[in-house]
Amino acid sequence: MKKVLLTAIAAVSFGIVQAQTVPTVTQDFVATVNDNKPAVTQEVPTVTTTQKSFYEQIPLVGDLIGFAKEHLAIRYRSGGTSTRGFDCSGFTRFCFNQFGISLPHSSAAQGNVGQAVDKSEAQPGDLILFKGHSSSASRIGHVGLITEVVGDRIKFIHSAWNGGVRYDYLHASYYQNRFVGVRRVVNLLTSN
Repeated sequence: MKKVLLTAIAAVSFGIVQAQTVPTVTQDFVATVNDNKPAVTQEVPTVTTTQKSFYEQIPLVGDLIGFAKEHLAIRYRSGGTSTRGFDCSGFTRFCFNQFGISLPHSSAAQGNVGQAVDKSEAQPGDLILFKGHSSSASRIGHVGLITEVVGDRIKFIHSAWNGGVRYDYLHASYYQNRFVGVRRVVNLLTSN
């Protein structure tokens, strides 16, 4: 299983290689065309690279997001880490734990796990971090799981004090004003 995951991570990091054949122009071809005789072309294989997202490359990311979606509308519960109710970090911890990644039960501590990723590089499966209730707060106080990225629109699932497990978008002013960063923890699947 680890070898499959390592292979998937390597494919994401280096791109997927696909072979193609492309006609090439040779000196014989140029000479033949210049003499108005039939031209002969030669097929030469080339290699191209196609970069795919984590979501497309690692099936477990899709499974992780699917698992999180199964818990939509479960109520918010301060300190909660189960289906009886979740706080934000309890929810992300619960979801990742199902797939072998142990996260701390603190949004601030989750902000130190994995690697920091620029917002423009965010992918489904990444953690998204926010300041607490006040946009002037200096520390991380909320966390969610990115489920979809379309252009610059980031959709995430989280457990919010006013609605429990639900979807929201980063472009909503409440979250935009409190945005702190993105952390990639999916790569920790290979170390378990």
